[in-house]
This record gives sequence, structure tokens and C-alpha cells, in this order.
Amino acid sequence: MRGALIISVIACAVSTTAARAQFGSGIVYDPTQSAHAAQQILQSNQLYTTTVETSRNIIGAYNLAQKMANLPQNYYTTYSNLGRQEWSTAQQPANTYGNSAPWISSANNGYGAASATQAASIPRTSQIQGYGGLSTQGQQDIAARGATVDLSDSVNTTSLQTLGTIRANANQRETDISQLEAASHSADPAQHTEMATLQRINQALLIELRTQQETNQMLQTQALQTMVGQKVQQDNLKSLFQTGNAYQQSFNTVTPQQSAVGTQWAFHY
Repeated sequence: MRGALIISVIACAVSTTAARAQFGSGIVYDPTQSAHAAQQILQSNQLYTTTVETSRNIIGAYNLAQKMANLPQNYYTTYSNLGRQEWSTAQQPANTYGNSAPWISSANNGYGAASATQAASIPRTSQIQGYGGLSTQGQQDIAARGATVDLSDSVNTTSLQTLGTIRANANQRETDISQLEAASHSADPAQHTEMATLQRINQALLIELRTQQETNQMLQTQALQTMVGQKVQQDNLKSLFQTGNAYQQSFNTVTPQQSAVGTQWAFHY
């Protein structure tokens, strides 16, 4: 609207001047040059308006950045007393027979889990004597229970090592979280730039992924322990069926038979 008004004013002025020139000084009016000059004036006016708007946007962005960098310090210290959940180190036992301390040490650092598990439990027995002379059914029964023992030791060792490794890394994890917390609550303007904030978000996501990985490891060991427990139940149930089947088959040969005569009472008067 403003540009159209300027063009109208310029056109009127040019027309008046041209009329005077034609009848006064003898200068001929050129409408092409006049329109070109008006168009240049309109473009200059648009360029000026765009420059003003761009300057206002830049100033607004600068003011916002300065405001974000100079936010009140108490805003960042409001949440500085967040609760912390730290891993507690397993307490050393009495170690009466000298085989408890290695187990606790492995639970805290993850080292020596296999030897610590064996030392704190009854030693594993090799194949029992006479195993080769048993029947096929007897060998299967002994082998199933022996496998349960071997699998249980392996799962317990894996669980102990996994838990100990997580405990050993807990201190470094707490240090990383504390550093993120300090940077987030800092009043330093450099810590509140967009790049610094994105870096902290990325680091927090990495810590969360690592924690989720540790959780998955614990869930896997628990699943293995559940499977071993189900195996024990299955072995007991199968053994019960085998015992019942053998009992039915050998009942007639093992139990003495009674004749009809033996069940009669003799009466003597």
C-alpha cells in the first residue's frame, strides 16, 4: 500500500513536470524512464523493509541467547539435592573356615567367581564308582542329576561374576552421573549453550543404555537359574514315573503270592 502510494505521488509529479515542460521549456516527457525510476524506488523501499525486519530478528535471537546464558543461578541449584542410590559393598563375613571371603570378594569385583563358588560349596564329584555297570535307565538317572549339579554351578558362577562386575563399575558410573549433574546445575554460560546441552543429553542416553544392558544381563542369569530349577522339577517328575512303572512291572515277581488255601482259617474244635 505504501509502495503504491509512492508510485502515485511520483507519477503525479512527473506528469505535472512533463506538462510544464511540454508547454514551457520544450522538454519532452519519457514515460518509460519514469516507470523505471518508480520501480527502482519501490525496490529500494522493499529492501529497506526487509533489512529492518532481519535486524529485529537478529536482535531478538541475541537477546534470547543472552537471557538463557544469564539465567538466575538459583534455577540450577534448585534440583542439586537429588536423591542418590549408590551400590553398597557386600560386608565381609566371619570367614570361619576360610572359604567365605573369596565369595564376597568376587561379589564385589567379579574376579575369581568360579573358584570362589566351588570353595564355598561342596566340591563337585566325578563319575561315581560303578557308573559303567549300571543299566541304561540307571545311568540316565544319575547323569540327569549330575547335569543339574554342573549346570547349577555354572549359572551360580555366571551370576556371581555379573553382579560383581556391575558393583565394580558402580563407582565410575556414579562419578559420571555426578559430573552430568554438576554441569547441568552450573551457572557457567558455557554449560548452557545448545551444543553443551546436546552433549550432556547424549552422555545421559549412553549411561541409560549401559544400565539397561546390565539389567538385561541380570535378567538373563535369573532366567538361567529358573531353567535349572525347572529342570530339577522335571527330573523328579520323570523319576517318579519311572519308579511307578518299574514298581508295576516287578510287583508280581517281588511280592510273595498267596494261595487260596493260605487265606482260609482253620477251625479246630
